[in-house]
Amino acid sequence: MSNKPVRLARVVRAPAPALPPFEALDRTHREMLLVLQQIDALVEHVAQNGCDEPARASAAEVHRFFAENARQHHADEERFIFPGLLSGSDVELIQHVRRLEQDHGWLEEDWLELAPQIEAISRGYNWYDLDMLRHAMPVFRQLYEEHIALEESLVYPAAKRQQQA
Repeated sequence: MSNKPVRLARVVRAPAPALPPFEALDRTHREMLLVLQQIDALVEHVAQNGCDEPARASAAEVHRFFAENARQHHADEERFIFPGLLSGSDVELIQHVRRLEQDHGWLEEDWLELAPQIEAISRGYNWYDLDMLRHAMPVFRQLYEEHIALEESLVYPAAKRQQQA
């Protein structure tokens, strides 16, 4: 008779999703920068032409990107990239990751302010506030540009090194 404990069968469960490839995250960053330029062009177009069909189509693309792709991108980073870095011992890196988490919150707040304006244009409504867009867009753009620069220069390389270790 063996005193060896009997190991119970494990519950079968779906595999965890794969870590998003860094190429996909980088591609989303490039798309973000292009869509930010698109918003600047959209604001100027609307100032000159109103809510015409090109403005509505562009606004719909912008709205879809930030409401879906950008949010998913942030969620992927917070789920797959940041936790491993936060569990490390590099205090400076942890501070950078915490800053990026805070940026995600601020970017979401900014988007929640911009989204109704962009959506109004996409639907051809005339109640959008062009002055608000002109004021808010540079702040949104600058935060995104700084955020992407920090991720690509420090955080993603650290995450890649950690993944290879």
